[in-house]
Amino acid sequence: MNIGIYVYEHAEVLDFAGPFEVFSTAKRLGADSWQVGLIAEQDSPLLARGGLRIVPDYHLANHPTLDVLLVVGGVHHEQVTNPSVIDWVKQQDAITQCTASVCTGAFILAEAGLLDGRKVITHWEDMDDLSRAYPPLSVVSGKRWVRDGKYLTSAGISAGIDMSLQLVADLHSEDLAQRVAKQMDYSINDR
Repeated sequence: MNIGIYVYEHAEVLDFAGPFEVFSTAKRLGADSWQVGLIAEQDSPLLARGGLRIVPDYHLANHPTLDVLLVVGGVHHEQVTNPSVIDWVKQQDAITQCTASVCTGAFILAEAGLLDGRKVITHWEDMDDLSRAYPPLSVVSGKRWVRDGKYLTSAGISAGIDMSLQLVADLHSEDLAQRVAKQMDYSINDR
């Protein structure tokens, strides 16, 4: 199971660090075959929001075949106007079991045309902008995460942890998801 988390300049730290912690803890507690990596457009170090320096494991051309793609939020405006990124997201989605987003990562999936006609969620502050920019989406509120087919989208920042725990339950077992939450000292919400 290869899980790729797409990151970029000014990505929201907890958007990628929270899911990374969930999936890497799942690997440690029983999902032995899982591999989790950060993927960026290029292989050079990036600065996430708040100035955290991150070094991606892979870039768009050298990562393993993905079973799960998770696209994070942050200052996403350059990402939605970058044809290389949007084309890559479409290509990955064609082969993934699951494609997901945290927070404003939904804008990137929407720009790729993956969420048309689907129920989605994003950070409460960005819901109106997402609805205006992508009218074919059914943007919902009041949830931590939403599933529509193979697509999962989560609300802002920490909600990505809840969604990732659901993915552990879906891809491995509810028991493992519960053990991961306990190990992380985290209360599972909205499941």
